[in-house]
Amino acid sequence: MLSNLRKLAVTHKVIPILHINDMCCSKMRTGLQTLKPYVSLGRSYSSLPGLIGNDIKSLQSVISPPIAKIRNIGIMAHIDAGKTTTTERILYYSGYTRSLGDVDDGDTVTDFMAQERERGITIQSAAVTFDWKGYRINLIDTPGHVDFTLEVERCLRVLDGAVAVFDASAGVEAQTLTVWRQADKHEIPRICFLNKMDKTGASFKYAVQSIREKLKAKPLLLQLPLGEGKAFKGVVDVVSKEKLLWNPTSDDGKDFVRIPLLEVSDPELFKETTEARNALIEQVADLDDEFADLVLGEFSENFDLLPAEKLQTAVHRVTLARAAVPVLCGSALKNKGVQPLLDAVTMYLPSPEERSYEFLPWYKGDLCALAFKVLHDKQRGPLVFMRIYSGMIKPQLAIYNINGDCTERISRLLLPFADQHIEIPSLTAGNIALTVGLKHTATGDTIASSKSSALAAARRAETGGGKKHRQNNEAKRLLLAGVEIPEPVFFCTIEPPSLAKQPDLDYALKCLQREDPSLKVKLDPDSGQTVLCGMGELHIEIIHDRIKREYGLETYLGPLQVAYRETILNAVCATDTLDRTLGDKRHLVTVELEVKPTETASVTPVIEYAGSVSEDLPKASQEATENGIYSACLQGPLLGSPIQDVAVTVHSLTIHPGTSTTMISACVSRCVQKALKKADKQILEPLMNLEVAVNRDYLSPVLADLAQRRGTIQEIQTRQENKIIIGFVPLAEIMGYSTVLRTLTSGSATFALELSNYQAMNPQDQTILLSRRSGLTQVL
Repeated sequence: MLSNLRKLAVTHKVIPILHINDMCCSKMRTGLQTLKPYVSLGRSYSSLPGLIGNDIKSLQSVISPPIAKIRNIGIMAHIDAGKTTTTERILYYSGYTRSLGDVDDGDTVTDFMAQERERGITIQSAAVTFDWKGYRINLIDTPGHVDFTLEVERCLRVLDGAVAVFDASAGVEAQTLTVWRQADKHEIPRICFLNKMDKTGASFKYAVQSIREKLKAKPLLLQLPLGEGKAFKGVVDVVSKEKLLWNPTSDDGKDFVRIPLLEVSDPELFKETTEARNALIEQVADLDDEFADLVLGEFSENFDLLPAEKLQTAVHRVTLARAAVPVLCGSALKNKGVQPLLDAVTMYLPSPEERSYEFLPWYKGDLCALAFKVLHDKQRGPLVFMRIYSGMIKPQLAIYNINGDCTERISRLLLPFADQHIEIPSLTAGNIALTVGLKHTATGDTIASSKSSALAAARRAETGGGKKHRQNNEAKRLLLAGVEIPEPVFFCTIEPPSLAKQPDLDYALKCLQREDPSLKVKLDPDSGQTVLCGMGELHIEIIHDRIKREYGLETYLGPLQVAYRETILNAVCATDTLDRTLGDKRHLVTVELEVKPTETASVTPVIEYAGSVSEDLPKASQEATENGIYSACLQGPLLGSPIQDVAVTVHSLTIHPGTSTTMISACVSRCVQKALKKADKQILEPLMNLEVAVNRDYLSPVLADLAQRRGTIQEIQTRQENKIIIGFVPLAEIMGYSTVLRTLTSGSATFALELSNYQAMNPQDQTILLSRRSGLTQVL
């Protein structure tokens, strides 16, 4: 077995410099230490997955542990709740790092981009693989900033469970609500970790209450804190009735003791814990019938006799059913409460086989995987993260991309460890893999072993999937649900330092787009300039910075502009005729249509046909007509912004025999544009949900400033010593707001933004905008 492992290490020369303590095989130590790492982080890592200290596991368990022992989890939270710090502690206690990283020092494992280390925030999710007490944990640290919500969305899509981290002094915050809704959408079981219990103003009771009220969740209190704020020294395990105390002289928090609670030594705490345990048992019994029968049958007289294992199993079932959420507490920065959190992850969150996916039976053990993230590496090319749902992946394996309808070959297979990767010979279902060599696979693509395998699965889906799948034309393609990409709200022009560098810029933007689907790149047809569209000021700033650092291009950004939309207020009819002779062929099209506003919101135009038109219209002509309508709605008559909330009814369409579909599209497009120009037009502007946390002393100037920004205040809540302002504000008015808010509040306030919807501008503001934009280049 040792020779096998040594062969793995020497053959695939990609393992980072590893320091394995006290290993009996000196040859192995020498072999491992002579290998070069892919990327040096300036940190020391202690071992290969599965090789911790003296524990040398079998090669099979290192590569593919039993599926019941796998946990695919994500860490999610509001910005600055302590996600990355918690991840650092998890890696340290599991034996994968030898020193504690710090966000402020810029030396954390998962925040490895230069921009992340400078700003102290997480920008892109990072995958880390490690073992804990015999379990393989694939952990993903996700961003908390609203500009990078898509990063969270695409990672949650492939996870089996999640840890929601809360700031104990703030409870549920704006972005917490967003990520919680995303987890609900993907039906992900989760546990809550109330972090920063050592922070001044931390309140366990308040944080639990906010989970109950704002998230509409049922918290199961598995722990109670021993003190709050500066007095925080440990936690009480409610299930086992034990005190967990960390050694105050320990620098790293590895040393802690479990002391059974006795009524004699601490009667007050014993009573509080007993009451909390009884309440927990009653709460779980209400949610789980099997546990209720057990409690009422054997332990109805005395809950104290109920074994901890029975209660833990019931909590696992309740968590899996998403009927309630276990709540734990601690302080990641002060190294308290992280080891019990890891135990809770293995104990309460599901393994891949405990999650049900309706598509798995269709594949019957053949390969089925979802590409959920793409990174671009200069040396190795595109790196694709995949979640394997069934089958196995090996290097040199040919795989079929169902979305792209193409076959590609995986050249190498890696185990992800932030930006250091370990090459492995195979990986089975339930794992998260990192593949090298896939040139065309993008985020959201479904992967199968071959085209014939995909078609066989499609046939099973059609026969066994009922009406729902038979009615769906895409059933043949078996696309797993990818990621919904939100529409960008900001855009600006980007220019290279010289025309000679334009191809380099195009290549850089192509790579970045493949990594980040929320980044859109367009070419302005009027000016020929390249236009960047992004999710926020920070998003575009980061992209600009990455082009400079990673691709060595000193680009210039134009002024940041808001992505407006346009609509119409009344119904208008228009007629157009296109008559062209090209060579000896005559192209003649006459179209009559009506454009009117829709009652319900619709981003794309709603297309209808009069009865006389739809009967005789060939499919090719119908597609050409619809293409013409869609292209006409991409640029409105006022600002050149996309048109939304419109319906187009085609009343008549006369096509001369031999007329090309291109001419049909051109005629219909021109007719729609003519109708839009005749209609009463309205600009729609993006409206943002705004939440500002501000000290009560600065409340008045902040409210006055928001009033000047056309803000609408919905309510003002109280959170500890702070006031929470909740309202709406137009995106155009909030640009550069962070600097103003810092000035107004001496740097003490924080705010969070999220796109709410598009709303009509009032006539006065619309006139001001149009006069300001007139004479400027109109950009998409």
